[in-house]
Parts: sequence; structure tokens; C-alpha cells
Amino acid sequence: MAVKHLDYSKLDFAKLTEDIDDIEELEELDGIVDSKDISANDIEKILGMRDQVKDFQILMMKYDCALSEVRTKLDVLNKELSLRNNRNPFESIKMRIKTPVSIYKKLRSRNIEFTLDNVRNHLSDIAGIRVICSFVDDIYMLADCLAQQDDIRVLQRKDYIETPKDSGYRSLHLIIEIPIFLTQEKEYMKVEVQFRTIAMDFWASLEHKMKYKKNIENQEVISDDLKFSADLINQLDLRMQQIREKIDASEDAQ
Repeated sequence: MAVKHLDYSKLDFAKLTEDIDDIEELEELDGIVDSKDISANDIEKILGMRDQVKDFQILMMKYDCALSEVRTKLDVLNKELSLRNNRNPFESIKMRIKTPVSIYKKLRSRNIEFTLDNVRNHLSDIAGIRVICSFVDDIYMLADCLAQQDDIRVLQRKDYIETPKDSGYRSLHLIIEIPIFLTQEKEYMKVEVQFRTIAMDFWASLEHKMKYKKNIENQEVISDDLKFSADLINQLDLRMQQIREKIDASEDAQ
């Protein structure tokens, strides 16, 4: 199972403000929107000027802990359901926390100032976990089992399997809040959980790569091909589920 973590506790924020002499430079830095112009070092300088370096590290640590909590819950469900059903409900889990540059860019793209309060209040996908399942019905079963746990708050549910995006993208998205227990408090943190089949994940990965390619010829034709391929993948997912159900019914009859 693939796990991708960023260790914010080890970021080197030393001497961040030594090149910043006044508020004008901070305003100039914080006015950069284009991704090719902003760097992690620029964001570190902004945080340093505002004396928010440690607070940012703590916030990212909380998101990382929230990911670990969700991962543990899914692992427990996987163990139980694999025993009950003689198969694992999911194949793999991928986790990630947005980088400071990605966080900055997403806020500024919405014309929202880059502050810690705005990070918490306006972004719900800083901590993300993707669950890759073999079958579509396992997606809904896992999502329901997770949502029904009494310490989970479901803030949003978007079913792009039942209602795909125009591009053909399919996935089930949940935005949840989960508590983390610190030394002096309990705090709820937001986590985005995506559920996909293996085929959906393959298609989404390819579509994501194509989205950021520049100067592509016949772009409309490629988009149509991707949409057609998404429909074929959906038919394949449904067919594989039907085959599995036939196998299960045959085993139960014996």
C-alpha cells in the first residue's frame, strides 16, 4: 500500500526573515499568484515575516495525524471485512498532504489571502486519502461503513460514479472531519477521502497528466477519446462485479 507523507516537522525554516526588511517585500511576495513565480522559499519567507512558521508546522502535523486516524479506521475495516467476505474490500491506499505551494496557489486562485485561518476554513482537501477498490459495490460499502462511525462527521459527499463529470471522471468523494487527540485538547480536522476502482484510478491518472500538457494537437478529439474510454471502463467495472457475484453465488450454493 503506497503512502506519501510530507514531514513538516523537519522543514528548515531557519533565518527565513533575514532578507525581508519591511512590509513592502511581504506584500510583494504575497501578491505572487502564478505558479511559475512562487516558490516554497517565498512562502517560507511570508510565514517567517508573520511569525507563523511554528503555527504552520503544527497545523500540517494535525492534518498528518488526521490522515493516520483515517488510515487506521480503513485498515480495521479491511481486516474485518476480509475475514467476513473472504476477500479484501480495497487493494491499496494512497495518502498525501498538499505542499505549501499548492496550498498557497489554491487560496490565491480563489482570491483568498494566504493565512492560517483561511487555510483551515476555506480548504477541505489539504489532507487527502485515496482508496483503490476492486469493485464498485465495495466503494459504497466502505464509504458507508466509514461514515457511520460515531466520531466521523461527513461534511460533503459527491458521487461522481452515479453522476460522472463531463470529462468522464468517476469517483466517490467524501469530505469528513475526524478527531485527533493532542496533549491538551481534542480537535476535529478535515480529510478528503476518494474511493475509486483500479480502472477509475488508471483513467484519472492518465486524464490528470493530459490536463497539464501544453500545446496538444487535436485536444477535442483526445477529450472525446477519454470520455469514450471512461464509458468503456465503467462497463468493464460493472461486468467484473457481475462475474464476481456469479462466483460468490456458486460458492454459496455448494
